[in-house]
Amino acid sequence: MLIIVYITLYGCTDKSVAQLERIKTRGEIIVVTSNGPTSYYFDQNTESGIEYVLAKKFAEHLGVELKIIIAKNSTDITEILKSGKADFAAAALINNQAQDSALIFGPAYQWVTQQLVYRNGLRPPSSLEDIFPDKLDLAMDTSALIPLDQMQQKVPNLSWNIHTRRDSHEMLELLENKEILYTITDSNELILARQYYPEIRFAFNVTSPQPVAWAFRKSDALSLLKASWMFYEKISESGELSSLIKQFYAPMEKFDYVDARKFVDRFETRFPPFQSLFEDVSKEQEMDWRLLAAISYQESHWNEQAISFTGVEGLMMLTLDTAKSMGVENRIDPEQSIRGGSIYLKSLMAKIPERIAEPDRTWLALAAYNVGFGHLEDARILTQKQGGDPDNWLEVKQRLPLLSRKEWYEQTKFGYARGVEPVLFVENVRKYYNTLVLLTQSTTPAPERTVGQVVESIFTVVPLL
Repeated sequence: MLIIVYITLYGCTDKSVAQLERIKTRGEIIVVTSNGPTSYYFDQNTESGIEYVLAKKFAEHLGVELKIIIAKNSTDITEILKSGKADFAAAALINNQAQDSALIFGPAYQWVTQQLVYRNGLRPPSSLEDIFPDKLDLAMDTSALIPLDQMQQKVPNLSWNIHTRRDSHEMLELLENKEILYTITDSNELILARQYYPEIRFAFNVTSPQPVAWAFRKSDALSLLKASWMFYEKISESGELSSLIKQFYAPMEKFDYVDARKFVDRFETRFPPFQSLFEDVSKEQEMDWRLLAAISYQESHWNEQAISFTGVEGLMMLTLDTAKSMGVENRIDPEQSIRGGSIYLKSLMAKIPERIAEPDRTWLALAAYNVGFGHLEDARILTQKQGGDPDNWLEVKQRLPLLSRKEWYEQTKFGYARGVEPVLFVENVRKYYNTLVLLTQSTTPAPERTVGQVVESIFTVVPLL
């Protein structure tokens, strides 16, 4: 739980008190952030990222609109904030008052540690004394420099190289590619990075937990700072803050044997009330109802009341914008949700070039359903640039994870995406689809077969469509 400590804000001038009033008068609050996994990105054509969601909720708390400025790095973030172009900064910043005396930080909403990481295959170091001189490479914006300077007094041979043009995400990329041996990263970044960099290994904590917080200008933002404390107290006490953190840092799981048994059980107990709706809507849209049902299970586990922290709802987990564009008035209504999802999938299929045949056509559309058509196109363009076939799903799926790596997403139109997720999404939907084929087309009626027999059959390759 967030512990709130109220401190008298001495020197609170008329200028600082007026800051919050000016924001409310103009009807918007301006935040500077960065494009990346721990701050801001587009997901299913919708703005996302934990810093974005928190900033959006803060704006709603104040009764104003949110305006976003995207900066390239922490140095630019600081300069934009100090110049007055933004009201506050939200970019997974470590609260270190020594970094800049012109800034003041709000309440910590998360605690992270600096962690030393190495590449799989190396002997794991147990302390900084095990690191050979000049073999530790650090990002330009690392928050580990101050603690490392202090540790250097105890470990005289400790030395490091600063990469002045690379951030922590790029350092992990170098580590994965065997270009460096060791680096230090924030624990929250490592949680996300391990999904995309399978060869990276955790060695040990370099620091004790450090607070992550928003930054404000010390000169004129004390009233806004106080408002941020009240906001965080509210969402901490309600449990909303801890829920957001857990959901943003929870990776999408692969479909395994246990999930398969659960799927078969839910097909028999939860799915029957919806089956006729899937069949009827799919007939209208000239689609395979089992494909729609598979998507729905992946999205909501066939729970018509499902709602996520990002605001998607219903059996097909539609965003508000997608629902409106598909003519859906009530996302919780099963029939409207299924129809909206089917129309949306069909619209994505229509965007796929006609030359692309099945099954690649469907797989590409499914990836777009999960990550957004813009990100899919970014991955297809990367595929083509690398000499691959942008019309082949097996080749595009290899490039989608690159959208989470700064080296690559900076070259794209739509920027960062959690690129592993659409790959897992398509794999899972295919497995669910294959299961439904087995459950509905087998010569042996489902009730007469054991759950084990069905589950064992699921992991046999079945062509999609």
